[in-house]
Amino acid sequence: MLTYLRYAILTIIALVLLTIALANRTVVTVQLLPDTLAGVTGFNLSVTLPLFIILGLAIGFGLLLGFVWEWVREHGYRSEAARARREAQALRADLQRVETIAPQTRKDDVLAVLEAR
Repeated sequence: MLTYLRYAILTIIALVLLTIALANRTVVTVQLLPDTLAGVTGFNLSVTLPLFIILGLAIGFGLLLGFVWEWVREHGYRSEAARARREAQALRADLQRVETIAPQTRKDDVLAVLEAR
């Protein structure tokens, strides 16, 4: 059921994007600099494409920039999680070492740990 819902949502998104593309087929020229500044610098980069391609590239660039920004922002959380993972692994290894060394006949775990050291 959930698979059909996902396909339905993807179909609706595709139809909306197709409608936007058909409505914005006009060819436009995008310039890097205004004409007056281009005259001073001596160059002007310009591109002529259909408007829907320019809109799609702008949205894609914005998404990519947002993903990179979020990845950089979460660096501290990832490093803290890696540190906690290493600490938990060390504690598990220590617990396993103590359990193999400590006699299994003891009823008191605290005394078994103290005797193992």
